[in-house]
Amino acid sequence: MHDTVLSRETRTVVSPGRIELGAGAVESVGAHAARYGETALVVATEQIFEFHGDTVVDRLDAAGVDSVVYTDVRPDPTVENIERAHALYADNDCDLIVTLGGGSSIDTGKGVGILAANDGDIRDFGVDRAGYEGVPNPTPPLVAVNTTAGTGSEATRSVVVSDESTATKFLIVSANVVPDVAIEDPELTVSLPKSHTAFTGIDALTHAIEAYVSTESYSVPDGYAEEAMERIVRSLPVAWANGDNLDARADVLVGQLQAGQAFTNASVALVHGLARPLGAQLHVPHGLANGLILPYVVEFSSAAAPEKYAEIARILGVADARTPTREAADAAAEGILRLCEDVDLTGYLDEFGEVPAREDYLDVVDDMVQDAIDSGSPENNPRKPTREELVALYTTIYDDALAPDSPRRS
Repeated sequence: MHDTVLSRETRTVVSPGRIELGAGAVESVGAHAARYGETALVVATEQIFEFHGDTVVDRLDAAGVDSVVYTDVRPDPTVENIERAHALYADNDCDLIVTLGGGSSIDTGKGVGILAANDGDIRDFGVDRAGYEGVPNPTPPLVAVNTTAGTGSEATRSVVVSDESTATKFLIVSANVVPDVAIEDPELTVSLPKSHTAFTGIDALTHAIEAYVSTESYSVPDGYAEEAMERIVRSLPVAWANGDNLDARADVLVGQLQAGQAFTNASVALVHGLARPLGAQLHVPHGLANGLILPYVVEFSSAAAPEKYAEIARILGVADARTPTREAADAAAEGILRLCEDVDLTGYLDEFGEVPAREDYLDVVDDMVQDAIDSGSPENNPRKPTREELVALYTTIYDDALAPDSPRRS
């Protein structure tokens, strides 16, 4: 297929230096770490470390690598998480980082690496201050052992950090934070509860869709995105319904990796621009925030890239090759809603979100809109929203998905 983008300009395809994939892949963590250093800071949430920490530490020890453990990572890693973990790294003369977990652990590890190799506060490297590729020096070696199937952070140049002092999230983007090794072992994802299977799976689907329709898309990430969507649509409901189904777990794990490779080489767009402020204000997990927003952004955007959205609808099973392009594109949002229903996404809001009264929500919409604009992500969307359209989208999301008596929750 003729690629007009690559015929007009060059692109750099970003990916981890090595990917270990398959059941038992975690056994290789020690050998990989030993190639890079002698003392590893192991970064994980307390819960994930209880499940898999001994396995990782034992493999490091067998390979002659000492371990220093930081387990205070929270689900949305904060500036304070990164600063405390970095202090532990520096105080113990660590020379590499091993992350154990999903996006929160990996992003914390990336943040530690940024501070270890660069002068400044972690906030200084956000795209709002430093722009894209705003991290001057590469992080120390980073080995990412993935235990979820959603964020794709082990394959990306992105770091998302919560700043509790401003109740916002900021984004860091640099090829200098991509892990050296990504370890993808589906056996480690079996312990993931149904709620987080849903969150991370929908997060991965969002990554693939946004990369696919982004104005920065081209053939290489498009290929990753298409296959990622196919895997996630096929296997996420199965993995959610039966967490012990290792074949489904493996399929989603590969899908989320491909989705990560897609968006780090294309970009995310309007969904992520809206999701970061929503997640920060409502304390909603990132994947849940993405899933709440995704159908409305797809509906808003489909006319601007009908061929792409029509293909998304076909992958979702709500259109086929005979369906006219515009009709198929218009069906994509419905397909996403069905998949979210299949994994009971909004059913987790009571447990994992803090939904305010409508008037309190509307009071912060203007702030969320400004945060979304400042992120830069909406500029990558096929349809560029006005400020008024962003306000309308946030309002619709509340009325249709967040409110206790909303259609998606009733």
